This record gives sequence, structure tokens and C-alpha cells, in this order.
Amino acid sequence: MTPETKGILQALREARRLLLITVLDATDAQLTERSTVSGLTLGGILNHLTRAELVWTHILTGAPGTPDGMWDTGQYQAPAGATATALRKAYEQAAGATDEAAVRTAPDQEVPLPETPWEPGVVRHWPVRRVLLHLLQETAQHTGHADIVREAIDGANSTARR
Repeated sequence: MTPETKGILQALREARRLLLITVLDATDAQLTERSTVSGLTLGGILNHLTRAELVWTHILTGAPGTPDGMWDTGQYQAPAGATATALRKAYEQAAGATDEAAVRTAPDQEVPLPETPWEPGVVRHWPVRRVLLHLLQETAQHTGHADIVREAIDGANSTARR
């Protein structure tokens, strides 16, 4: 693993840790509670970020085809019957798989992105570095969303809980 990859993964792991602090002790009922005018919920955010980790791991490992559920807008909702424990565990497992894939590749290695529905036949390539930075950005952004959602539910927030 290069020092650059190590540094990016450290930042990504910190963003993940803050997300897990934000959802710490959230009840199953709180996972689906809409506490703001947004449709985002704690369970939906966890589900989406789990899906993001799985999608980017698929891409980092060079698996063929479009990752399952990549274009599914339902990923922004908690799956029916999901528990807080199960969602956190799935997220941690998906994040671990991403980390494993990242340490086996060089930051400059180009990986093909799946075709998008709006540009059929066009395959773009991103360096691993950009994939990891994109995932870091996505995680940090949604961790902030989760913090607002959680604080509106019961006053808990990741800054105070660190």
C-alpha cells in the first residue's frame, strides 16, 4: 500500500467512524424516522453508503458488468425489516471489502466505470485515487446528513459523542 493510499484510507475510515458514532444506539424505529423535511433517514443513509461501498469495491476489483443496484434509487431507504445492528454490520463488512480492494491497487491504476444509462456505449476510466476520494466525499457528505437527522430525532450528534 502506498503512503497516498494509506492517507486516503485513514481519512475515509475516520468519516466512516463518525457515521457509526452518529448512528450509535439508534433504535430500529429511529432508522426509518424522518426528522427533517428531507426524505433521508438514518437507515436510508446507512443502506445507501453500504451500497456505495459495494459498488466501488466491484469497480476497484475489476468485476465485470454494472454492480447490482447501482442505479436503484430505493437504496436511499432502509430495507423493510432492517435492524440497526444488521445495517451497521453490513456497512462495516462492505467498508472492509473496499479497504481490501484499495490496498491491492496502485493509486494511478485506471479502472473502468460501468456504462451509465444516459451515455450508453461510453466507458470512462478513473484512477483508483479518484474512486477513493469520491467515496470519501460521499461518506463525509452523508455523515453530515446523518448527524442532522439524528440530532433532530433525539439531540444526539457525532461531535458531542466523539
